[in-house]
Amino acid sequence: MALEGLFARYDRLMLFDTETTGLDYARDEIIEFSAVVVEQVGGVPTVVKEYDQLITLSPGGFVPAQITRLTGISTQDIRERGIPKARVCRDIAEMIQGNTLLLAYNAHFDLSFLFYLLLRDGDPAILKGKDKLDLYTVYRDRRNFPHKLANAIESYGLAGKVVNSHRAIDDVIATLAVMEAMEAEKPDLERYINLFGYHPQYGVSGKKISSITYKPQPYDRKKPLYEL
Repeated sequence: MALEGLFARYDRLMLFDTETTGLDYARDEIIEFSAVVVEQVGGVPTVVKEYDQLITLSPGGFVPAQITRLTGISTQDIRERGIPKARVCRDIAEMIQGNTLLLAYNAHFDLSFLFYLLLRDGDPAILKGKDKLDLYTVYRDRRNFPHKLANAIESYGLAGKVVNSHRAIDDVIATLAVMEAMEAEKPDLERYINLFGYHPQYGVSGKKISSITYKPQPYDRKKPLYEL
């Protein structure tokens, strides 16, 4: 992967993914946080860290049955292998220190959950000044519906190499592979920094992130979102 446009601006990329107990970031909890950190080593973008942890639930918390069916993560798994939320917050702060770009597929969702995790058990100020890139927005500009991560994997010929398993570590490695394929296809990823698209019929789900510019992103793409 080249990624010259991104590494001209950033020292480090952190791609991340979450698995959660539900869809309400103000009420539900992250049960798995995974990330890969990419830096230039000898001028070559290189994965320098992989991170994957189950996270303890709040007192009385549990993993709903439908989430266990989707992810394979059970309440018992969390009890046996989950680590404290405060430790995860410290680990995240270490991974994103300095001039780091945060990337995810459907980043608004994951960033919303990350903010509330840090608000309750860490320091949300560590996100201040960190630029964000949503690879879901990029994919919506480049391909017709549907736009799930699994569709991006198939479209870029990555099936059999990576998988959208709904386990955070698998999905973040798949997101990295999709990003590499996007860069090879058209090296304009830096044009999407802090620019998130949304379906004009449904609007933005939940609260907007103050550092992000949100623009409606119709399916009939006549121009890239950054040119609209």
